[in-house]
Amino acid sequence: MAQEEEFLQERSQFQKYLGTENLNIPALNQPAENLLPKREPIKHTLIGSAKAIISTIHYLQVIGYANVGDWSPLVPTGNADKMMSILIRQILMQ
Repeated sequence: MAQEEEFLQERSQFQKYLGTENLNIPALNQPAENLLPKREPIKHTLIGSAKAIISTIHYLQVIGYANVGDWSPLVPTGNADKMMSILIRQILMQ
């Protein structure tokens, strides 16, 4: 709520200094959630041997995609030689 009030104060200051030019600022009657970017969860699932999963998780950290600690612990799949790890990320939707 405080952020919204601060935004409204800043907007009025901009309008005062710039006159009636189009500032591309959202209308005041727009709900606050419409001003925020939309995020959607996406799930990444790795299934394979424990060695392959751990190697992939480390590689994804090296390239800067996800930290090792972001992944779930290895979980058995019911298949003797297969394990699974899951990563859930929030991505921006346009």
